[in-house]
Amino acid sequence: MNLIGTKWKPLILFHLLDGELRSGMLQKKIPGISNKMFTQTVRELEKDGLLSRKVYPVVPPKVEYKLSDRGRSLETILRSLDQWGLHDCEK
Repeated sequence: MNLIGTKWKPLILFHLLDGELRSGMLQKKIPGISNKMFTQTVRELEKDGLLSRKVYPVVPPKVEYKLSDRGRSLETILRSLDQWGLHDCEK
């Protein structure tokens, strides 16, 4: 829970399950997250080895995030949480 037990971490990880995303696209998939919180959260996830960040040397800067093997190991948990949330909203 220390690794993914915040408001934003599971959402970021969940959106990366289907493959790598550019920074801006990933942030757009998470309504309500500020730039500061997005940056802080992806840095923590990278530090914890759950995602990797690739920076391309172009202008404007291009940054892509993808799950690491350790992050991918959370797939069953993340998909289960998603299913639970969908089922709970139906009540």
